[in-house]
Amino acid sequence: MTKQEILSVSEIKQLVDSFYTKVRKDELLGPIFAEKIGDNWDEHLDKMYRFWETVLLNEHTYFGSPFPPHAKLPVQKQHFDKWLELFNKTIDEEFQGSKAMEAKSRAQKMAFMFQTKIDYLQNQKR
Repeated sequence: MTKQEILSVSEIKQLVDSFYTKVRKDELLGPIFAEKIGDNWDEHLDKMYRFWETVLLNEHTYFGSPFPPHAKLPVQKQHFDKWLELFNKTIDEEFQGSKAMEAKSRAQKMAFMFQTKIDYLQNQKR
């Protein structure tokens, strides 16, 4: 398979679809996503298309705050590490170029921020 540049919403959709295919099959992450998303995968994927289109292509199609839906998830560092591993694997297998590198960088920063905030919220309850 020839690696592609991330230049349009078509590649964003490919990235999101490939990534979430891996997530859904993963023993650690799959059950958490299945519990939270249930039968609403089409809605979730559409939201992720818009999110990454906004982040990577500067096309403002996503409006909202990405953290609140994650705030109460039963996740820890190992979950974020696996999430990043699958995300980076998807990028490395299918994409190349500056937007691919930016996607990996943005995902790293987002995972760190989400993990830090969730750790803080979980420690507040103790």
